[in-house]
Amino acid sequence: MTAPTFKTAQTWIITGASRGFGRAIAASALAAGDNVVAAVRRPESVADLEAAHPNTFQAVNFDVRDAEAAPGLIEAALARFGRVDVLVNNAGRAVVGAVEEVGDAPLRELMDLHLFGPAALVRAALPVMRGQGSGTIVQMSSQGGRRTFPGVSAYCASKFALEGWSESLAAEVAPFGIRVMIVEPSRFRTDFNTAETLEFTEASEVYGEALAAVRADMAGADGRQEGDPARAADIITTLVHGDEVPLRLPLGAEAVQRLSAVYRQSLDDVGRWAETARSADFDDAAPSLRPF
Repeated sequence: MTAPTFKTAQTWIITGASRGFGRAIAASALAAGDNVVAAVRRPESVADLEAAHPNTFQAVNFDVRDAEAAPGLIEAALARFGRVDVLVNNAGRAVVGAVEEVGDAPLRELMDLHLFGPAALVRAALPVMRGQGSGTIVQMSSQGGRRTFPGVSAYCASKFALEGWSESLAAEVAPFGIRVMIVEPSRFRTDFNTAETLEFTEASEVYGEALAAVRADMAGADGRQEGDPARAADIITTLVHGDEVPLRLPLGAEAVQRLSAVYRQSLDDVGRWAETARSADFDDAAPSLRPF
């Protein structure tokens, strides 16, 4: 698949760009003629990209969980390239285990990584984008940001939170010419299912049998995922350069299938209990009128 090229170069900031989706998006943007600031914990991990694109690539040592460092990352991009057109909040990992097996510390860490860190970066980037009158914020979520299953409560909770936060954000910044796109991939052939990214709690006697299939599936998926990260990255790059981005972008056939089923089930549930729900209102109350 040939990488897209565009007339106007944009400057991207991409977290977690050393591997997986982040690296694929960085490579796609560079191939399109764009500038890329790779926010990574180990700058040496992207030395090859820097060597191949010395004029359009910059690696910055950055830990997404350090919210106080967010303004410095934006300043580094401005100092090198003069503007920030695209912010991709991509860095992430997962914990597999039952709710009772995942303690506060790993749950908070995922919230820092998937919500509080991205939120800090967005807040730091927004004044720049408002001043430009344009910008695109790409939030790398998951089909797990709209649906869940046993054993991934911590991961899905953090992605659900990111999506809710981002949906409000999209409405707030649209008048300033700033767009928000939430990407919801299914399984892609990244390093997500490797031991370095995927953490498993110690299986308890209570949930060991119930979650055995989930644990085996997650641990055994590496190298067998259906999705091609390079194709996904080119789709994202093309959309960012286009006139319109979707608020939510499912990526991969499984994501389309499963998320469609979630929406249908949710509508069915609302319809089934609609009369019961309506009966909770005062009989003489006027219909709700809101400014949004």
